[in-house]
Amino acid sequence: MMRRREFIALFGGAAAAWPLAARAQQALPAIGFLHEGLPAPLSLMTAFQQGLIEAGVSAGSSLRIENRWAEGQYDRLPALAADLIEHRVGIVVAVYLVAAQAAKAATQTVPIAFITGSDPIEAGLVASLSRPTSNLTGLAFMFTRLGEKNLATLHELVPKAVVIGALVNPNNPNAGPQTRDLQAAARMLGLQLVILAAGSDRDIDGVFATLRERQIEALLVTADGFFFGLPDKLATLAARHAVPTFYPLSDYVRAGGLISYGANLSESWRQAGVYVGKLIKGTKVGELPIIQPTKFELVINIKTAKALGLDVPLQLQQLADEVIE
Repeated sequence: MMRRREFIALFGGAAAAWPLAARAQQALPAIGFLHEGLPAPLSLMTAFQQGLIEAGVSAGSSLRIENRWAEGQYDRLPALAADLIEHRVGIVVAVYLVAAQAAKAATQTVPIAFITGSDPIEAGLVASLSRPTSNLTGLAFMFTRLGEKNLATLHELVPKAVVIGALVNPNNPNAGPQTRDLQAAARMLGLQLVILAAGSDRDIDGVFATLRERQIEALLVTADGFFFGLPDKLATLAARHAVPTFYPLSDYVRAGGLISYGANLSESWRQAGVYVGKLIKGTKVGELPIIQPTKFELVINIKTAKALGLDVPLQLQQLADEVIE
């Protein structure tokens, strides 16, 4: 687990890239980060810092950060959330669904700004998107609603693949809904869907080692906070096993993955920074409606496609927001 002082150093490095407010902030409430997976990369912390600055908060020495990373061990989140509250943080940033649920269970008074790929009403986080009535608000980029479209896009890219694997984290409450959506979409497309459960690094290695014997011809990685922290590992394994793989984030494709569709994660972190900044400045949670993405991005790695022997349909290339050569 990353130590607190290491996280502050990372945060300070991100802050150095942005102009700070002219006047140092005084007596700012501590921000507690509760994350399902691994430490966030510098790019996301930079985006969060940008959002803080846009809201008028300078991330100088007076801004105290407490961080708790579950590193994929979701059963640790309740204790980590309780520990943050015991350290009297003024705001909790809950990164992804299970962390948000743990934060909600830990406090009904400390403001919580969440980032989640789920529908926050269905997940029980809030009762209203337009006017939250509890201590939670944040961003919902709705990755869990994209299963049908993502599977159809993968089928368009690899039309001869009939047996499709779906990498799912069984420890995530989203696993059930995502699996049901993908199974329904597979039936409509005449595909055979094989659920591949992985909740740890070792599980992921084991799943990829069995792809050939399970006759998996293409793979779809579902949205999960632990998986989000492993773009290099998952892209490398997909290349090593020569399996065309669809991802929920462009980070995977920039790491060498084949194709992705979803909201821009850096933009979500920037918006989270704006909301946290507004909360610090005194805005009430109920005045901050849940933010939903207005745009999703399709990213394709042509180099990876060529290595897999795939011809990317011209229509897909034309629809893509970014094509990596």
